[in-house]
Amino acid sequence: MPLQITGAPSDPDLIRLPWETPLEEWPEHHLVTLPRGISRHIVRFARLSGRVYAIKEINSRFARREYQLLWDLGRHDAPSVEPVAVVTGRTTADGEPLDSALITRHLQFSLPYRAVLSGSLRPDTLIRLLDALAVLLVRLHLAGFYWGDCSLSNTLFRRDAGAFAAYLVDAETGELHPVLSRGQRDQDIEVARVNIFGEMLDLEAGGFLHPSIDPLAFADQLVARYHRLWEELTQEEIVEDVEWHLIDQRIRRLNSLGFDVAEMMIRRKAGTARLMVKPKVVDAGHHQRRLLRLTGLDVEENQARRLLNDLDSFRVARGLRHEDEAIVAHLWLAEIFQPTVLAIPPDLRGKLEPAQLFHEVLDHRWYMSEAEGRDVGLDAALRSYIDTVLVHKPDEKALIGDDAVPGTEQVPDLTL
Repeated sequence: MPLQITGAPSDPDLIRLPWETPLEEWPEHHLVTLPRGISRHIVRFARLSGRVYAIKEINSRFARREYQLLWDLGRHDAPSVEPVAVVTGRTTADGEPLDSALITRHLQFSLPYRAVLSGSLRPDTLIRLLDALAVLLVRLHLAGFYWGDCSLSNTLFRRDAGAFAAYLVDAETGELHPVLSRGQRDQDIEVARVNIFGEMLDLEAGGFLHPSIDPLAFADQLVARYHRLWEELTQEEIVEDVEWHLIDQRIRRLNSLGFDVAEMMIRRKAGTARLMVKPKVVDAGHHQRRLLRLTGLDVEENQARRLLNDLDSFRVARGLRHEDEAIVAHLWLAEIFQPTVLAIPPDLRGKLEPAQLFHEVLDHRWYMSEAEGRDVGLDAALRSYIDTVLVHKPDEKALIGDDAVPGTEQVPDLTL
């Protein structure tokens, strides 16, 4: 069988990689070193044309299956890595067969949960990591996806404004169903709890876990947060006819958890004046979709919400309340966002992605204005942010040095 790449590879250089060589023996000049978790398969990162790809050596049948599952998750807007292609028909120069390879696009500005927990964390940062992981599991379950192998190594985290967003990175054991039963969800959560507890014990034994973190308590808190979030999203609520403010409170709680409410299903309970209300919830994304439609910026939900707030303030400040929204967005992009990002010195732009940089500049402006009792302006805030904050930040986009040991690399201090 000849070498075949199936999928949607956008980089022609992928075909030129040394597919005739076992992945474990690939030359160093093809590879980059990035933090990664524990894997039962050989995984390497290759950099081509400025993009980084994760390549996993795996049986052909499982490679095709995982590719399809990741593609389906993307169709459901579930937080997961993007599949690129499956490489089959690999053989050595002597004609010996090799396993196939699954290629996915590396998620920029992300780190495995295992690497994050190996660093220094404050308690409130740890809680946000837990919340992000719980939200990921809930979103996957709402989409009908049974993971079967959630772990610290299989989950990536990424900054989303002041919060964290979690992503699935390995769908090898997953199953996609129209709807998950309670038993399937409970089993998936129990697998996650056991895997995470085990990995944290491993980190603790190696001296990589902060002494303040209790592995069992961390795993149990994840389960508790998952169930609380699931109930908030799916439970019915009985209210009196006149208590509609409670429904508004429910919607606000859902929004604060990162979900939008598509519609409300309302039923009148027989023999009473009460209403049973159950929200139909869709994955978060209202602000993402609006910002993408207006500006072409494809960012995380919390970042989109913050950028849209600034866009709306720009509209009011310029007296453009009655102007077409698309025109205002174009002006904001050209006069505010792009000049701010381009003002960052080139050697510092790899610190954070553009949307996160802009968000942090806005935060810095707010703190400076509070301290001085007046609006200091964007230009002054930007200069101060670069000189006093950005230069001291670790480079989240930079590649880890070649001498790093997989699973034990030094990672940025995330004490926010």
